[in-house]
Amino acid sequence: MSQCDLDSESDVLMCVSDLSGGIFPTGSHEYEAFRFALTQHQELKLVPQVDMVDTGNSFAMTYAFCSQFSRGVYAIMGLYDRRTVNMLMSFCGSLHVCFVTPSFPVHSKNHFLLQLRPSLQEPLMALLDHFYWTRFVYFYSPDSGLGVLQRILDAAAERGWQVTSVNLDSLTETTFVKLLTDLDYKKEFQVIINCELERLNSILNLIAAQKRNLKNYHYILANLGFMDLNFSEFQKLAPNVTGFQLVNQSDPEIRRINDDWMDFNSKDTRYTGALTYDGVSVLSAAFQNLRQQRIDISHRGNAGECLANPPAPWGQGIDIQRALQQVRLNGLSGNVQFDDRGQRTNFSLMVMELSLSGPRKIGFWNDRSGYVNTATYRPVLEEFYGLHNRTYIVTTILEAPYMMLRKNHEQFTGNDRYEGYCAELAAEIAKHVGFSYRLELVGDGKYGARDPESKMWNGMVGELVYGKADVAVAPLTITLVREQVIDFTKPFMSLGISIMIKKPTKSKPGVFSFLDPLAYEIWMCIVFAYIGVSVVLFLVSRFSPYEWKEEESDDEEETNQTSGTSQNQNQQKDSEGPEHTNDFGIFNSLWFSLGAFMQQGCDISPRSLSGRIVGGVWWFFTLIIISSYTANLAAFLTVERMVSPIEGAEDLAKQTEIAYGTLDGGSTKEFFRRSKIAVFEKMWSYMRSTDPSVFVKNTNEGVIRVRKAKGKYAYLLESSMNEYIEQRKPCDTMKVGGNLDSKGYGVATPKGSPLRIPVNLAVLKLNEQAVLDKLKNKWWYDKGECGHKDSGRKTSALSLSNVAGVFYILIGGLGLAMMVALVEFCYKSRIESRRMKVSHKFRFRKLYLSPRGNSVSDTSRPRNMKNNIMSHTGTDTGILGSSHSR
Repeated sequence: MSQCDLDSESDVLMCVSDLSGGIFPTGSHEYEAFRFALTQHQELKLVPQVDMVDTGNSFAMTYAFCSQFSRGVYAIMGLYDRRTVNMLMSFCGSLHVCFVTPSFPVHSKNHFLLQLRPSLQEPLMALLDHFYWTRFVYFYSPDSGLGVLQRILDAAAERGWQVTSVNLDSLTETTFVKLLTDLDYKKEFQVIINCELERLNSILNLIAAQKRNLKNYHYILANLGFMDLNFSEFQKLAPNVTGFQLVNQSDPEIRRINDDWMDFNSKDTRYTGALTYDGVSVLSAAFQNLRQQRIDISHRGNAGECLANPPAPWGQGIDIQRALQQVRLNGLSGNVQFDDRGQRTNFSLMVMELSLSGPRKIGFWNDRSGYVNTATYRPVLEEFYGLHNRTYIVTTILEAPYMMLRKNHEQFTGNDRYEGYCAELAAEIAKHVGFSYRLELVGDGKYGARDPESKMWNGMVGELVYGKADVAVAPLTITLVREQVIDFTKPFMSLGISIMIKKPTKSKPGVFSFLDPLAYEIWMCIVFAYIGVSVVLFLVSRFSPYEWKEEESDDEEETNQTSGTSQNQNQQKDSEGPEHTNDFGIFNSLWFSLGAFMQQGCDISPRSLSGRIVGGVWWFFTLIIISSYTANLAAFLTVERMVSPIEGAEDLAKQTEIAYGTLDGGSTKEFFRRSKIAVFEKMWSYMRSTDPSVFVKNTNEGVIRVRKAKGKYAYLLESSMNEYIEQRKPCDTMKVGGNLDSKGYGVATPKGSPLRIPVNLAVLKLNEQAVLDKLKNKWWYDKGECGHKDSGRKTSALSLSNVAGVFYILIGGLGLAMMVALVEFCYKSRIESRRMKVSHKFRFRKLYLSPRGNSVSDTSRPRNMKNNIMSHTGTDTGILGSSHSR
C-alpha cells in the first residue's frame, strides 16, 4: 500500500483515493446514488472498494467487512439489515472502523456508526400531540419501526393512549384486507404506517384497490420521503394524509443536482439517495479537514485480520471517527450534523399533507421549535378574491390546430384574433373560474427548456417562471423538470411521441391478385392434396369389391338380334363370364376430386365405405379451404394496400436510408436525450451526429421536410399533432406505428399562483362534461380536409385489374379445350379410318361434315355406323358393309 506524503497535497489526495469502502445490495438505489456522488466529488479522486452483497446475510456481510478492512479502507459506507446491524456494530467497535450509513436509525452507543437518517420518534410524537390522537393503529415494519413503537408505547403508558400495533411482516395480502374491514367495523380511522418506501407504496395501492370510502380516515406516514410516494390512485379516495419530507425539492441547489442526476440515471431520486449523497459529502469534508490539520492517516501496516483473536483495532481509526463527527455541512437532506453517538442532530423536517391538488407543506419540525404549523386554510372563493379586478396574461404559441390566427385577423382586436383548440379552451376555463384574460404569443416562439450553460428558462415556461405571464394555455407537455419550476393542471389531452412519414403510393393489385388470399405454399399443398386424394380414391376403389359392377350391353344385344348374327358369339361371351367395370378409374377419380373442390359435384359417387370416407374428408377439407379463401378474397380484391417502408421505431433505428429528427428545443428531443432504452439511445446517437442536422425549428418546417423528402425523412412529434396534419391537404402524410411514450398536455401556472387550484378544477370539470372531447373532434376531424381517419378503408367497386387474371384463365381454358378436342378428333379419326379401311379425308367428310354426322358419335359401334352411312349412299354400302363384317 502506498504511503502518503504529507508535504504534497496532491500525494495526500492520491493516498485517500483507494481507502474508502462500500457495501451495498446489488442494484440498489443507494449504490447508484453513491456512484453519482463520487462523480460530483472528483476533487478527492475517491475510487472506493465496493462489495455488492446480500445485506441480510450475516456471513456475506462479515466476509465483505473483513475484506474491506484487510484492504486497508479508512471508512466504509453502505447499508445494513435488521439481522446484520448488531454484527456490524460489533466489528466497527472492535476494529475502530467507521461505518457511514443511510439505513434506518438504531439506538446505539457505538461511536463508529454514523447514521445519516434522522430519527422520527420525536417528530411523530409532536404530530400526535398536535392532532390530539389518543386512539390509533400503528402499522410497522420491524426494520425501521421498532424504535418508534417503543417510544409510542412508553407515551401510551404515561398518557393512557389506546394503541393497536400490527407487524406488517406477519400479514399477507388477504389478512391485510380483512384487517382493513375490521378497522371500518371498529371505526378505527386514525392510522400510522411506518415502513420503507417500496412497501409503503404497495400498501397505499392495496388500500386504493379496495375502493373504500376513506374520507373519515387520517393517515400519518412515518417516512421521510412524502414527495417520493405515488398517490395517483390513493388520492382519488380523498383521504386525509400527513407525512414528513426530508429533502426540500424547491431548493435551487437541490434542483441543480437533480438535473445532474437525471443525466446520470433516468430513475427518480429518493430521499435515501439524498442521504447517500450527503454521506459521500461527509467523507469528503472529513478527509479535507484531516489534510488541512496535516494528520497522517496513511499507515495501515498493522491492520491485520479482522477475525484475529484478540482483534487488533486500527490506531488511527479514532482520528477518522472524530473527523467525521465534527463535520458540519448543508447537504441535500438539510443540515448534516452528528452528536456524540453518531446520530443526526439539529435537523429540520417539512410536514406535508395530501390535498386535492397534490402534496403541500403545512408546517415544519426541528429540535428547537418542535412542530410549527404554517398552513392557512381558506375557502376557495376567499383565496381567489380579486380575480375579477385584473386581466391575466395567458401566454401561448402559434401551433395549428391549438392556436391559429384567423384568416381576417387584421379586422379583429384582442382575443378575437385567434382561433383553435387552446383558444376555446382558454375561454372555457376563464368562464368557469371567472377572470379576465388576454392572449399573448410567447416572444421567442419556444415551449420552454433550460439553457445548459446559463440555467435560464426560455419559452412559455420562462415567461411563467420570471413573472411575464400568469397562465400558459398551449400544447405544453408535462415533464419532471418543468414541474419543478411551474405548476401543471391535470392533463387536458393524453398523447405520445409518434412517427410521421410521407404516405406511400398505393400498390395496384396484380393480374393474379385473386391468388393472394392464400400463400404460395398453401396453393402448392392444395395441388398435392388434390392429386393425393385422387390417387387414394382410385386405389381404394380398385381394392374394394363394392365399387365393381357387372355391365349389360343392351345396345350390343339389340344389334345382334337385328343383324341376325349367330348365337355362337353370345354363347362364347357367356362362357367367358360377365364384364365388371369400375367407375373410378384414374381420370374419373381426378374429375370427382376436382368437382368436389369446385363445389360443383359429379355424376358418379363412391359406393364403398372406404371411398365415401375419402370423399367425406375431402369435402370437409374443401369446405374449410374455400370458406377461408372466400373470407379473405374480398379484402384482397377491393382494398388497395399501401406498403409502408417502416412500421415503428425499431425499423427506423436499424436503417440509415431514411433520416429522422425532432423539434429542436422541445420535450420530444429531451425524451430521446434522457432515454436509457437501447433503441431510443441508438436513435438519439444518430440524430445528434447527422450532418446536415435532422432537427427542425418548428413543426411546420418538419412537415414540409417530410413532404419534400419523397419518403427519405421521418419526423418525430406528438401523436395529436400527427393526427391533425394527416387530416390536412394535400393528405400525403401518415402516422406509422404506435406511440413511443405516454404523456399529457397541461395548463401551467407559476409556482404558488392563486390560479392553480381553480384552473385545475375547471379542467377536470371540462373533462367530465366531455367538452374537451368535443373540442378535439371539432378541430381535428370535423374540420378535416381528408375525410374521417377511417374513410380510406371503405371498399369500392372492383375494376378490371382486380379480376383480369380470372378472364385470362377462362380464355386459356377455352383455348386449351379446343386444342384438346382437335387432338382427340385427329387421333380417334385416324384410328377408325384404319380399322374401317377408309381414307381419313373420306371419314372426315362423311362423318363430321354431313348434316346428320353429329348424330353418329359412337365409333365403337360399327353396325350403327354402317346403317347410318348406308342411309346416305348405296354405292358406299358395300364397301363399308364389308369392313364391318366379322
